[in-house]
Amino acid sequence: MIKNKKALRYLKGYLFLLPNFVGFFVFMALPIIMGFIISLTDYNGFRQFNFVGLKNYIDMFQDEYFRVSLIHNIVYTLVTVPGTIVFALMLAMAVNQGIKGSGIFKTMFFLPNISSMVAVGIVWSMIFNPTVGPLNQLLRSLGIDNTPMWISSTSTALGSIMLVAIWKQAGYYMIILLAGLQAIPSQLYEASSIDGAGAVAKFFKVTLPMLSPTMFMVTILCIINSFQVFDLVNIMTAGGPGRSTNVLVFRIYQEGFQKLQFGYASAMAYFLFLLVMIITLIQFRGQKKWVNYM
Repeated sequence: MIKNKKALRYLKGYLFLLPNFVGFFVFMALPIIMGFIISLTDYNGFRQFNFVGLKNYIDMFQDEYFRVSLIHNIVYTLVTVPGTIVFALMLAMAVNQGIKGSGIFKTMFFLPNISSMVAVGIVWSMIFNPTVGPLNQLLRSLGIDNTPMWISSTSTALGSIMLVAIWKQAGYYMIILLAGLQAIPSQLYEASSIDGAGAVAKFFKVTLPMLSPTMFMVTILCIINSFQVFDLVNIMTAGGPGRSTNVLVFRIYQEGFQKLQFGYASAMAYFLFLLVMIITLIQFRGQKKWVNYM
């Protein structure tokens, strides 16, 4: 009788979990499996597809356009990840000082993150307009005649998008880092003051070590988001001028939804998945050297 009751409790628990498992299988596991199968075919969405094996993966690495997109994505990651973390940490430390009106500042800094990406892209495209944009008009009023072309030039377009990305997402990570800062015991700062530590020493010897678990999570989230960038590129430059702002997800979109080469696009998508997974695993292996869990 007791065993039956125990089995009944387990059954009830699994029944409560069943909708989640069904949803995961239908909307996550099944598409992942089907996507991998499609990456081994020449499927274009209409005709019957043929199995081509690893041809799509081989063609991918021989595709110069793909290599350019990969390089751009790596550059985007190397700039936006540290830029976002540093900017977000500066904002979090400023707000954490408890200055008057800090609630208003937190709202102002977080507002870009909850704004529509379409609206943000359109507004910044207008700001970056090389002829009538307010940014270049301000620079001209300051006596700068040779103003940048921003998103209209191959040399500055990617940098302009990275600037917007850092501005938009810093507020989100500011909230996370602020929570980590507020969790640091004040006794550690008091003890370091007694030992004669200054502000710089407190930051490197107390704040950063105690904040390292939060920084670790923020770094992983930033890197994953940096390899998923699409909307800003699509709205502001559509991968141009030329190929100067094309990144991996936008390249996948071009092959899959513009050229209808779903097999080739799926192969690139699985390469992106593998790349992000390897980087994340390396971070998890390396966290033992710099993450301080108390």
